[in-house]
Amino acid sequence: MPDPTRRALIVVDVQPTFCEGGELAVGGGNQVADDVAAYLRSHRDRYAVVVTTQDWHVDPGTHFSDHPDFVDSWPPHGVADTPNAALHPALAGLPFDASFKKGQFDAGYSGFDGVEPTGRTLEQLLRDEGVDAVDVVGLVLSHCVKHTALDAARLGWPTRVLTDLTIPVSAEQGAQAEADLTAAGVTLTPSR
Repeated sequence: MPDPTRRALIVVDVQPTFCEGGELAVGGGNQVADDVAAYLRSHRDRYAVVVTTQDWHVDPGTHFSDHPDFVDSWPPHGVADTPNAALHPALAGLPFDASFKKGQFDAGYSGFDGVEPTGRTLEQLLRDEGVDAVDVVGLVLSHCVKHTALDAARLGWPTRVLTDLTIPVSAEQGAQAEADLTAAGVTLTPSR
């Protein structure tokens, strides 16, 4: 019997800026990009909707710093209209239903801060499509994946983070993210 759930997959910030060689690289970022792409090729039929988010910073204020504290301020990354702000090449040619750019003029940690070119928000798209559950993957668990999943849960969707399709900045930050997500009722589960 088919699953009656209309599930969405949110692919968060799988961009070269967060991968090896990027401005705010996380070790293992390129592998996450490859793994997300492979998962999508094999499991696209599990999802009614698949969307991407991208850091797309124009002038994010104090989010960028020449002397970052790596808590509230960061080196420039995800700069709008640069090659490293594009979707990772591993995702090229995959079918996405929408793309949301976030953080133009603020930190934009959550995919729910983003908008499509038409101005429609991620929340509006998910409601328009009758989505009733959400999976979140991408870069990075300790920051934008966490904030996106927390917002999805706060907005009422049963939410899962697929733990083998994301990676934290550090093990300590990953453990804290997992604790925060679990406390908010988000399910942590591998994709397999």
